[in-house]
Amino acid sequence: MSRFQLLTDAQWSLIEDLLPVRTGKKGRPFRDARSMVEGIIYRYRCGIAWRDVPEVFGPWQTIWTWHRRLSAEGTWDMVLARLLAAADEAGIIDWAVSVDSTIARAHQHAMSLARVMGPPDCQGDGTTVARY
Repeated sequence: MSRFQLLTDAQWSLIEDLLPVRTGKKGRPFRDARSMVEGIIYRYRCGIAWRDVPEVFGPWQTIWTWHRRLSAEGTWDMVLARLLAAADEAGIIDWAVSVDSTIARAHQHAMSLARVMGPPDCQGDGTTVARY
C-alpha cells in the first residue's frame, strides 16, 4: 500500500456502490471515485487546506466539489451508516458513552448586563447612586 492509498480493497468494497458512477454522458471525463474519496480522507487526516491536497489525488477543486456535493446529497450519511453497521456486526464498536464535566469560567467583565453610561444620579443629600 502506498502512502497515498488510504483504503484497502475490502474497505473500498463496502462503500463503492454508494458513490457516483460514470453515466456515459459526453463531456469532461469522469474522475475516479476512489481517488476522490481518498483525497478527502487525506485532507481530513492531515488537517490541511484543500489547496494543499497532493496532486496524486487530482485537482483540489475537483476533490472539494465532490466533498461538497456528496455532503449535500446525504451520501456521507449513508456511508457512515453502512460502516457503523459493518463494524457493529463485526463486534468492533463498544457503545460505552463517556461524558465530560468540564467547567468553563467567564471573566467578571464578560457579564451580559446592560450598563447605563453617563453621570451618576444625584440624590438631594449630596450622595450619588451609580446606575448599573
